[in-house]
Amino acid sequence: MATDLPRVVTLDDPHATSVALAGGKAAALARASAAGLPALPGSVLTTAFSDDIDAGAAVSTHRALREAFELMDGADRPLVARSSSVVEDAAASSMAGQFESVIGIEGFDEFGTAVTKVLDSRQRAGATESPIAVLVQPLIAPRLSGIMFGVDPVSGRSDRRVIAAIAGAPEPLVSGEVDGSRYVVDTAGRVIDTDLSDGPTLDRNLLRDLAALGDRLTDLFGGPQDVEWAVEGDGTIALLQSRPVTTEIRGVPAGPIFSPGPVAETFPEPLTELEADLWVPPLRTGLREATLLAGTARHSDFDNTEIVTVINGWVAIDLQLAGEIPPPSGWWRRLNPIPAVRQLRGAWRIGRLRAALPGLAQDLLDRVDADLESVPATTELTSRQLTSLLARGRDVLAALHGYEILMGLLSRTTGNRLTGASVALRILAEARIDGLDDTEIIARSPTVLALTAPAITDVTELPQQVEATTLPQPEGQASDDAGIIREALRLRVRWTQELTSRAAWTLGERLTEAGQLETAEAVRHLDLETLHALVSGRAVTVPVSLAEHHHDPPDPLPACFQISDLGRPIVVKRANETGGGTGAGGGVSVGIVTRDAENPPEGAVLVTTTLRPGLAPLLPDLAGIVSETGSVLSHLAILGRESGVATIVGYANALDDLPEGATVEVNGENGDVTILQEESR
Repeated sequence: MATDLPRVVTLDDPHATSVALAGGKAAALARASAAGLPALPGSVLTTAFSDDIDAGAAVSTHRALREAFELMDGADRPLVARSSSVVEDAAASSMAGQFESVIGIEGFDEFGTAVTKVLDSRQRAGATESPIAVLVQPLIAPRLSGIMFGVDPVSGRSDRRVIAAIAGAPEPLVSGEVDGSRYVVDTAGRVIDTDLSDGPTLDRNLLRDLAALGDRLTDLFGGPQDVEWAVEGDGTIALLQSRPVTTEIRGVPAGPIFSPGPVAETFPEPLTELEADLWVPPLRTGLREATLLAGTARHSDFDNTEIVTVINGWVAIDLQLAGEIPPPSGWWRRLNPIPAVRQLRGAWRIGRLRAALPGLAQDLLDRVDADLESVPATTELTSRQLTSLLARGRDVLAALHGYEILMGLLSRTTGNRLTGASVALRILAEARIDGLDDTEIIARSPTVLALTAPAITDVTELPQQVEATTLPQPEGQASDDAGIIREALRLRVRWTQELTSRAAWTLGERLTEAGQLETAEAVRHLDLETLHALVSGRAVTVPVSLAEHHHDPPDPLPACFQISDLGRPIVVKRANETGGGTGAGGGVSVGIVTRDAENPPEGAVLVTTTLRPGLAPLLPDLAGIVSETGSVLSHLAILGRESGVATIVGYANALDDLPEGATVEVNGENGDVTILQEESR
């Protein structure tokens, strides 16, 4: 028992700023009060008091109980007793609502009962071993009250404040009994969004003052706060509580809008460091050169964007430069004749390029096929030859990507029904019947690689659930030449990725044998420069022990986002994204919504973030597929049309709008989804 520590302190006592003595809630209010902020006054029955009780002292006869009661004039007005545990209102965990608060205490006997109830709430919160204090304050009858977050708790945007309010005391709002009104404001308190629901209207001055209070608390505590506030009858704001916001702070978004959708077919899974180093720069180069040649972008458009970015291994693309969203348009652009003159001058050049493009692409395909055919098994090459192969592979990928993107920009490929994925599915089904294993199937017909995501690994695994009757054969409809060439380019991209992945794995095995890596798998987590240094002898060990290197599965990227000043993705709601998407064909169907992309129920409608190649074997069992991102030209979209599966791409917020188990009608022609029944019965 700590006999030298005070059992009661007021919030203006310097001792009250100690979390160890006053608990998290009271210490925060004491610090705010000391900084001149409008914290409601109070007294604290300290952790030394609760230690006395734990040691056997009686609450009702402890002298500190009467002292705290009298400090707050408990005989003349009702009081509030709140928990203030040392594990409460911390940055890592707020433990909001886990401890007890007692409102409207009248008289000393009720006060003793209330304090006992607060102390006993440690059992419910699972914190019996943690010290606790009791914060005692006068009960006020506010005109308005509410909660304010110093950062958007959903998006993590630090340039947003979210304010919720109700008339009267805050308890119904805090407990979730009512919704109240909700305001999203900027740092100056200017309204960005409002939902009044069952709450009051807040005036401009109050919103500004609340935002300013939140900013002062952020400065005081070194991070955004979750603030409980009240407005008394005379208009004075009272601070009731301040604790750290436990949501991830993502910063302020700026720059281009990115999406994983247009590249999800190429990179459906997150990449490791070496995979990203080998395969993303070529895509970036190909996209840049293709858009410049097609006249859809200018050199200055690339000044402030990476075009293709990698976040936690996930790959995303600048939607404006990918042609998915239009460039910004202002009055100066409408009045400026230069772009129109440039378009007229470029039309002749682009017309000639369009005519020559199929022949040029076919020449590239022939050269790549010859090069791939001439490469020996990676085990037969020296380590220096393997590193040269990696560099050469990046050049080949840049050319293939560039031509494939140009074909999409300048040629009509929407009529194509023959896809690498559809051919691969039929080949794989037949090979499974013949009893071949994955290695034999890939060696005999590498087209099946269209069904797999690129990865540096020792064994490439093919989908298992494939039947011979997976897809109907096209009848009476030939694919257009441009579409066939584009599909051929896509396949060569995947083949080249596979070759470089095998080269990298072989290098990993050799470095492991030489004692420079602890496992061959560790090569995936080197960057290309370090790998070259190890192979060439310029380095003998890696900078860190890769034996301990691991990757937790990263959360997928949002369908559309900007990158913040902290390098974090922040969701962007585009103006035209109000539900629905782009119909990719396949007719109209009805089914029950599922998000299970591993084993969906037969006849279900699969709702997913992206269209991954690995979803192809599932199509025969689906009634429809709805993706938040993607293109009508992707393999999965084409396969959906081919299989008669109603397919929709670019349906923003589909995972939020279409609840699991709901019965929906999917219209693959116009992109509409109609909820027929909220939940299946």
